[in-house]
Amino acid sequence: MATEIPVIPTDARLTYDRPADPRDVLVKEMEKRKIPLSIGKTCPVKCTFCYEIDHGYRDTLEPGKTTQEDWDFILDYISKKPTRPGEQWVWGGNEYMEWTDLFLHPKAMDWLEDFLKYTDKSVTMFTVGYVHVPRIHQLAARYPGRINFELSVITLHKDYRKALMPHAPSVAHLMKVLDGPAVASANFYSFDEGTMSEDAKAISRINPNVILWMGCLTPLKGMDEHTVRLCRQGKQRLPGEALRVHEAGLPNITTIHTEPYVTAFLNRHKILTVFDSLEMEKHDTVVMAKSVYRVLSMYRKKRARFLFVPNATLGGDSDCTILLTFDDILKRLTGEKVIHLPKAVLESPRGNNCDISGMTLEEFEARARCTVKVLHKVNTKLADRKLWEHGYLGAYVREYLCNPATREYEQIPVAA
Repeated sequence: MATEIPVIPTDARLTYDRPADPRDVLVKEMEKRKIPLSIGKTCPVKCTFCYEIDHGYRDTLEPGKTTQEDWDFILDYISKKPTRPGEQWVWGGNEYMEWTDLFLHPKAMDWLEDFLKYTDKSVTMFTVGYVHVPRIHQLAARYPGRINFELSVITLHKDYRKALMPHAPSVAHLMKVLDGPAVASANFYSFDEGTMSEDAKAISRINPNVILWMGCLTPLKGMDEHTVRLCRQGKQRLPGEALRVHEAGLPNITTIHTEPYVTAFLNRHKILTVFDSLEMEKHDTVVMAKSVYRVLSMYRKKRARFLFVPNATLGGDSDCTILLTFDDILKRLTGEKVIHLPKAVLESPRGNNCDISGMTLEEFEARARCTVKVLHKVNTKLADRKLWEHGYLGAYVREYLCNPATREYEQIPVAA
């Protein structure tokens, strides 16, 4: 039976500055390979863990609700761009616009079909499940290999789902979305015993081919106390939940991608190899986030001055060098004349050698009044590749949970 996209009432409207020419922001997004639709208002799904709750650190523009005329312009512009092998266009712009669940736009499914029909390009799309069934499966079958659909399940647990996603689609609807060829991966998380592990089994029964993307949600600035508590509780339960999934022997590909401390430890050999190749001197100052700081403090102690920089802009439990801002680094400087900076910090998708907030390297150097030496070997391409290489559940169980060295690693003090 076909299901329709529900209409979620909301009086909220976006209050960001409208550009003089709204299509300027559309073009900027498309130059970053985004398909810049807008529902013209703040996201009505109101997930309490949404990373867009507090994004005041970056300038945001709003072109207004996408019209048919806007879509014709978007489709024509994209059609004229050259198609690159392996390239994915992302359904929705979030470099300059706010991220919302764009399948709440009443024309979204029609426009997705237009994109597949009138271009030869592929699309990556994210949603908590607001897609038409069976239409989404019909499109996937008609255009095989063109849709990379990452479904945000989050949790199937009735109580936690209600608390975290008050306006999300029903579990029954999600099962219909999963029961077919459309979904490539489903992400869901640990909140308590019998959450992530039971979700994995339930999803696998419906679809043994979908990639299971698991882990924990990271508490960030702006989230309410109840959500933060549930996220942190899930982190405490993650080892047991991961073991239960591993022991279930599911046919699906199973991954753990959300925990920076795990990712850093599993990639410690590559981190050390790259660090050694940089030939740092003992007094050289190198910028890094907490987990990399712990790896280098454990295995390369006193080989350089490791400057731990908290992710203060994102706040909460954020721990990621790629997501550091120049403002975060400025707060940690104490008169250094020269610092060594991973290239990943200034590889924001916005381009122009800027961080995720939009501050450029030149602006940072002027404010820091020091020389910045960019470590080009420490880049996002390397980080993304190693994330996938060691991101499987089995690697987490065998090489992290069963490795006695992780106890010492987790207890390494972090400089205040």
